[in-house]
Amino acid sequence: MTEVLRVVQPGLLTTIQDLGRLSAIASGVPPGGAMDRFAHRAANLLVGNSASDATLECTLRGPHLVAEQACLVSITGADLGPKVNGLEAPMWTSFELAPGDTLTFAGRRAGARAYLAIAGGFEAERWLGSRSTSLMTGKGGFHGRTLQAGDALDGGGRASRAVAGRSLDAALRPDYSDHALAALPGPHVRRLDKEARKVLFGATFTVSHDANRMGYRLEGPMLPVSGEELLSYGLVAGALQLPLSGRPILLMADHQTAGGYPVVAVVAATSMHQAAQLAPGDVLHFVEVTAAEARQRRLALSSTLASLSAP
Repeated sequence: MTEVLRVVQPGLLTTIQDLGRLSAIASGVPPGGAMDRFAHRAANLLVGNSASDATLECTLRGPHLVAEQACLVSITGADLGPKVNGLEAPMWTSFELAPGDTLTFAGRRAGARAYLAIAGGFEAERWLGSRSTSLMTGKGGFHGRTLQAGDALDGGGRASRAVAGRSLDAALRPDYSDHALAALPGPHVRRLDKEARKVLFGATFTVSHDANRMGYRLEGPMLPVSGEELLSYGLVAGALQLPLSGRPILLMADHQTAGGYPVVAVVAATSMHQAAQLAPGDVLHFVEVTAAEARQRRLALSSTLASLSAP
């Protein structure tokens, strides 16, 4: 392992994340991993990594880092105003840092979470097969916690054939100002009456301040739900739970693996990168799609990532 970056200031919530520990869900362990998996994968591919390598997830206010040695990096996801030595740094593009270069973030301009990848990937502690930081258990990543001033980040040291200047075409980059989330009717949508279903897929909701990596409580019109109490059942990221309060909860990367609230809709995987970029106060609405439409959207995103994997 080789020390690549040193933390001068950690930012608001900066953690090491990969694609999570999906294989541990059956044991009751939240999957975790990057909230915006599209941006995470793209950042890795731009520097020649595997899509599953670890990146830094920087939330709302990015860190202040210093390069300890030359490295190839990329920044994707939210535009938090990245700068190298005080000058604007490119987004969705690989570029080089020389020893002593400083990487800072001026402030949030669009989105909520940025992803920083280095060629060779970040080395970190593994837990249940993943380097992702689990803040609830204090496992994985960098000692199971957010980054702190003085931390030294190690790189994998693997050789990369990627070169500076590799970029994702602007037309293929996500539009994080689009807060329309494609969603399929959930297994308990019939617990909504006709009018409530029209509200679910027609009204706007606001992300409340009770929002984190586990999920977002949404504010907006009440959605009355009928039916008896449910036995607990398995859950997925994107599930829209509806407690008796009528205030929906959108589950995110660190969601619980089982629960008993009705799930009235499920956000399509192809809209979860948009959901991941929402912050408290942001307004969203759900657009009902079919399974076939969701598959077509997924193929389009997969094609975009495949274009970055091509030599």
